Amino acid sequence: MSLDSPIAEVRALLHTVQADYAPAVFACSFGAEDMVLVDLIARYFPGIGIFTLDTGRLPEETYSLMREVADRYGIHVPVYFPEPAAVEAYVAQNGPNGFYDSVDLRKQCCHIRKVEPLKRALSGKRAWITGLRRDQASTRKDLAVSEFDGENGLQKFSPLLEWSLSDVWAYLKQFDVPYNILHDRGYTSIGCAPCTRAITPGEEVRAGRWWWEDPEVKECGLHPSKRLVTDLAVPGEGQEMEEKKHGLNPGL
Repeated sequence: MSLDSPIAEVRALLHTVQADYAPAVFACSFGAEDMVLVDLIARYFPGIGIFTLDTGRLPEETYSLMREVADRYGIHVPVYFPEPAAVEAYVAQNGPNGFYDSVDLRKQCCHIRKVEPLKRALSGKRAWITGLRRDQASTRKDLAVSEFDGENGLQKFSPLLEWSLSDVWAYLKQFDVPYNILHDRGYTSIGCAPCTRAITPGEEVRAGRWWWEDPEVKECGLHPSKRLVTDLAVPGEGQEMEEKKHGLNPGL
């Protein structure tokens, strides 16, 4: 199956975001999906910024990919870190790995290391872009291509929403896009090192994230369920896009 049409649709959407929603930014966690968008944005949409969140617990392989992206595309990706005082207080009270003890403590950790830095990264922006896909997990089946993010007060776009995992890998191979080598070791979704594992055949894509929890609660808070879905007409398309929760993908 040719990717020409899906790629054209994504480029049309990114063109609209760049033209009509500036300043817009892409939240990159350097997962496979995000690398598709890094490639497209770096090559065609210089008006869209790219940033990442460093939780302080990322795998070494992710840092290596960050350097490879900088060298390959000649771009500087700003990094947002959690507030040190908040991390210190959490560790003092719960230990460095307190997130294994309960869903509540895990979500507290995610809030400190991801949600709060994201809010700083999105401050003053009119839109943000994610690498979310509908078939990544049960918590993401009701996503929309365009929706208003009430938590952060700006529009949110997911250009790869309808792409399959096969589409993502076909793109990466066709355009020789660098990717996290953990994917070659069975990691289909990559977040913080202590909260990510490889999956086994038949498991859903995000089964390796917080694998000790119920699948219905496995989101970090970056993508809350309460949102306002909006229609968006894409230039060159004859119809409106169909209307329709962790991680940065890393997809955040």
